[in-house]
Amino acid sequence: MKTSHRFLAGLLAFFGTIIALPAAEFALRDGDTVVFLGDSITAARRYDRVIENYTLLRFPERKVRFINAGKGGDTMAGGLARLDRDVFARGATVLFVAFGFNDIGWGVYADQAHKQTYLDSLCSIVERCRERRVRVFICSAAITSTEPDKAEKEFFQKVCDEGLAVAQNSGAGTVDVQRGMREIQRCVLAFNRSLKTEKGRETLHAADGVHLNELGHQAMAFTILKGIGAPVDVSDASVDAHAGRLLSAAGCTVTNVRGTDSTVEFDRLDEGWPLNFGTFGALSFRFVPFHSELGRYLLTVTNLALGKYEVLAGGRALGVFDARALASGVNLCSHTANAWEPGGPWDAAAAALKQVTDARYEITYVQVHEGLFMKEHPELKRLQDEAGALNGQIETYQRRLAKPVNIHFSIRSALAKEERQ
Repeated sequence: MKTSHRFLAGLLAFFGTIIALPAAEFALRDGDTVVFLGDSITAARRYDRVIENYTLLRFPERKVRFINAGKGGDTMAGGLARLDRDVFARGATVLFVAFGFNDIGWGVYADQAHKQTYLDSLCSIVERCRERRVRVFICSAAITSTEPDKAEKEFFQKVCDEGLAVAQNSGAGTVDVQRGMREIQRCVLAFNRSLKTEKGRETLHAADGVHLNELGHQAMAFTILKGIGAPVDVSDASVDAHAGRLLSAAGCTVTNVRGTDSTVEFDRLDEGWPLNFGTFGALSFRFVPFHSELGRYLLTVTNLALGKYEVLAGGRALGVFDARALASGVNLCSHTANAWEPGGPWDAAAAALKQVTDARYEITYVQVHEGLFMKEHPELKRLQDEAGALNGQIETYQRRLAKPVNIHFSIRSALAKEERQ
């Protein structure tokens, strides 16, 4: 199938746009099976874990399954050839497609023939997904370590733009991963320029400048989540301390409010929780702002006497805040009083969930490994079945761990804390 030139008419209008959904229309629905189809970036099984954990925490009532179908060195044409086995046979209802570097990005393939193969294969993937009623999102390839302003003028970027335009005109969802990641890359480069020495410099890439490190995968996941309508706010509670009453609540239920002008207590049950990454994980928020753009967990306390106040949630200290700051509203997403420990119960749950999800991915990879390299093993079917059962048990445990529980909040004078010490 040859792509029609009429698709290219919308390319300039499309340039630089990330197709995003309204917050109320987050793309992943209850009952979905989500498959990530891609090359070695996807096969690393990192950015999809972040998307999985975000979805589990933010939408705990939605039962969504996640499957990695990445293959190192693969191309868009290779992904097309694997659709039946790796996507449709696994019950996909949503497909994320992320190819490009092996098609075009190595430079030796930067020609019209390889571009056409890339575009034709992309169109065929979209068409076959439409036939199967699979909702498909075409993502531009992850960025390389090339300087952003230079990379935006290269053939690789132009082909990715053309692919997104073709996909959009074909009715697929699209996410401009490259430009989203480059905004983060610019923040990283600006930080590096502020340092006086090479020590402490950050990057989104492994040493080859192509494959992503942990921060790079977080950047890719962040960009995809933004592109599929992930909401900014998790929940928001506002209380009047002096009157001891609830002023407003969104995304949560607040009960048992009791207060004076120097202390307030209440119970809060959230509909979802924000994503965190464990000990020192918030350091990546300097560059990938999950906490402020995809995970605001807000608290406002008005009519407190001037001074400093300790905030505790579920018996865990989150830190000390000025009364004026509390009256304006604070984002408690990643606050902790001890950098070596998680903050509130939501932070502790997110840190534990990360470990559990990592374990689930290792078990699913064991199944892939067995299927590829242990075909003559006499117990192969039993091993595969048992690994599948373990995966199912972990998925159940993930949902239980991510489900919010009632949290008792206490806001009290920091002077009382000093007296206790």
